[in-house]
Amino acid sequence: MTGDRIAVLGAGVMGTGIATLAVGRGLPVVLVDADPDTVAAARTQVSRQLRLARLMGHLPREETAGELTTTTRVADVATATAVIEAVTERIGAKTAVLTEAAAVTRPGTPLMSNTSAIPIGELAASVPRPADVLGVHFMNPPYLIRTVEVVRGPRTGEETMAKTTALLAALGQEGVIVGDGPGFVINRILQRMINEAARIVEEGGASPESVDTLFRRCLGHRTGPLATGDLIGLDNVVDALRVLHERTGDDGYRPADLLLAKVRAGEYGRKTGRGFFDHEGTP
Repeated sequence: MTGDRIAVLGAGVMGTGIATLAVGRGLPVVLVDADPDTVAAARTQVSRQLRLARLMGHLPREETAGELTTTTRVADVATATAVIEAVTERIGAKTAVLTEAAAVTRPGTPLMSNTSAIPIGELAASVPRPADVLGVHFMNPPYLIRTVEVVRGPRTGEETMAKTTALLAALGQEGVIVGDGPGFVINRILQRMINEAARIVEEGGASPESVDTLFRRCLGHRTGPLATGDLIGLDNVVDALRVLHERTGDDGYRPADLLLAKVRAGEYGRKTGRGFFDHEGTP
């Protein structure tokens, strides 16, 4: 993939994580966010994550880091050979930035959405060049978890799939291809699990610590559902649950009152220092 230039749209938790993965593998990245303060902080975030990933052995220390460019203008991604959208989990926001990117990039440039739950067919229906649109669902943090969910939409083209497979290989990632639908595989299962765990805590059936201990020690999970929710961001969990509830009509996806209360209180998890657990001082 020599000569590739990656555009990442959105400089939040996932956007900076994806940018870290790419520059750590030697690929130049244009990182875009509409908020100037977020853009200003992004370079520091990527530098910190890159240093940590190298110290932990998750990214090669000998690799020369790719150039990182930060900007508030989607127009600056015109020379990108692949676009990865990682903005908030709302269809209007996602289709808006993907449409802007489609307008300035060359036809045949993959337009990848890191959506957690919105069907790719829905996104592609509102974006020019639907054959270039697909889902590439990175886990958090992307430089630590090397398997990604690749979602082929009903109009995704063969060339787009081939280019995406090659890019993932250059990033040291393994893609598992799945079909389209609300939540795909990971989040159709995971978000409901987090929601049920929150309901159990809300009902007084167990503490967050007890729920996660059972999952780790009885089922062998590396992280329990509530700590996973804190890692994802409880605001993102609620957004994904709403997408799933709206599209399936299944009340199992209706966000638990405790989740909604935590989001209203600004307790999103690791990124705010507090969610179901205290993360103050956590790197």
